Amino acid sequence: MKYTGLNRFFKLESFEQLKEKLRDGTLRETIDDWKWIFTFSLRYKWIVVFYTVLGIFSSTLTLGSSYVSAMIINIITGAQKEKLWFMIAVMLGTTIFSLVFNSLMSRVSTKIAIRVNNDIQGEIFDKIIDAKWKDLNKYKYGDLLNRFNSDVSTISKNAISWIPNFIISIYTFILTFIVLVKMDYIMAIIATVSAPILLLLSKAIMGRLKKYREKVTKMNSDMMAFEVDTFYNFDVIKSFGIIRYYSKELRNWQKKYKDYNLEYNRFEITTNILMTLLGTAVSMLAFFYCLYRLWTGQILYGDMTFFLQQRSSLTSRFDSLVATFPAMMSSSVSAHRIREIVELPKEEHDETALKEIEQYKDKGLSIQLNDVTYGYEEDKTVYENVEFVAKPNEIVAVLGESGGGKTTLFRLLLGLVDPDKGSVTLKDINDKEVKVNADLRQLISYVPQGNTAVMGSIADNLRMIKEDATDEEIISALKIACAWEFVEPIGIDKVLGEKGKGLSEGQVQRLSIARAMLRDAPILFLDEATSALDEKTENQVLDSIMKNCPNKTVIISTHRPSVLSRVNKIYKIKDKDIVFENEKRS
Repeated sequence: MKYTGLNRFFKLESFEQLKEKLRDGTLRETIDDWKWIFTFSLRYKWIVVFYTVLGIFSSTLTLGSSYVSAMIINIITGAQKEKLWFMIAVMLGTTIFSLVFNSLMSRVSTKIAIRVNNDIQGEIFDKIIDAKWKDLNKYKYGDLLNRFNSDVSTISKNAISWIPNFIISIYTFILTFIVLVKMDYIMAIIATVSAPILLLLSKAIMGRLKKYREKVTKMNSDMMAFEVDTFYNFDVIKSFGIIRYYSKELRNWQKKYKDYNLEYNRFEITTNILMTLLGTAVSMLAFFYCLYRLWTGQILYGDMTFFLQQRSSLTSRFDSLVATFPAMMSSSVSAHRIREIVELPKEEHDETALKEIEQYKDKGLSIQLNDVTYGYEEDKTVYENVEFVAKPNEIVAVLGESGGGKTTLFRLLLGLVDPDKGSVTLKDINDKEVKVNADLRQLISYVPQGNTAVMGSIADNLRMIKEDATDEEIISALKIACAWEFVEPIGIDKVLGEKGKGLSEGQVQRLSIARAMLRDAPILFLDEATSALDEKTENQVLDSIMKNCPNKTVIISTHRPSVLSRVNKIYKIKDKDIVFENEKRS
């Protein structure tokens, strides 16, 4: 069955999608996303008002300048030279004023846009970084980066622009329409004839735009995740000789990107042809009508120029008005993606508990698991009803197979993940016990597995943990970690490459240990942190820590038997339990 007229429109796929949104409730989500963006608009309401007033003034000035230009043309063609120089002076004055005014406002607008983007991005960053580790870890790094940069940029632009653009477009449209009606109501009708058609088309286009927006943002996130993973593991890729595999994967991503863009380009071309044909038809109608009025002597040539110019302006402003809705549809996708992240459960904070126990940190703190059960997923338990304790002046070794749960133990002790049952607590010398939370991490120094060096100098790598650290404090920490021997010849201001390029793996590990020593926390975690050191250096590092840092509680996970000669307690991870071997080592 073939459909015609409005029936054909209502059978379009995009209109069916719009009805589907109404049925399944997802339109409600889009409205909520708009409301969320609007909260930022309210925050910067004075900026919104400023842009609105500025836009209204600029639109009025532009309309006035066009009218003056038309009058000059009428004066010249009518040989009314007595008013010519006055009108030219007015036109030059308004042109110069517009140039200076627009340049100044461009500068101010740029400063405002940067400020708003930085404010919103900073706030969202704080919320993302405070999300619970387990929930945040479900997202790929590339996806997070894309949301944080691209999506936040979209939100910040729309937050301060969509209301002014909407109001300015309405104001200019109405003002221009009124001027045209007063001069020639038929011309005003011709100029607005395309408006209702554009409105109908915008409904059809809106659903497709959101669909494409969702698709491109997901694709960009996936591509960025692939790129981050590739360059992060560049050494592994080259070592295994699997460059061709990654090259092939890149081509696959490029093909997906090409297919999408060609699909979108086809939609864009079709839309542009339709809109251009509509605009051309209206333009030709207006042009021939003006020619008729000019030919019959009802208007002057300047009037014709003004009519045609304002008809184009009227259509342009209506286009801008209609485009506000697809733009908001696109921004709602970005808002939804950001809301998913910022609304993740937040970590638990307790400054009171920190103050209560911090005063006893110099005398040492104990850390323990109390009847803890934990699993990353409901049907995959890592620990079940386990007990664990480490006390001051002890080096406690945790042994276990790779993937057995050693890193999970540290995540529990750090409060990065919460036990499904039981508790993780710190205890002072008076047996005052507090539950581990994000604030209590200030009492813990952690050296994780892998390379944790960052770009910057050696001093920068340490000062990230203590910004006001003196050079003497940095050198002292390097000495405790047995790292001063290789740092002294190059100096603490030596700039390292990405991931500590310029140092060996063992040197980078000692740099990470020095960073932990600079914090001087009462509890130290070493997660395979000495795996790249030779046995002699490893023993020197552990002896140096215990000698120079009294009352420190040290927990070290390791595979190496050589470490066991330096520890006081040994725990072994097996069968979802942490078993204390009750063995004292000297």
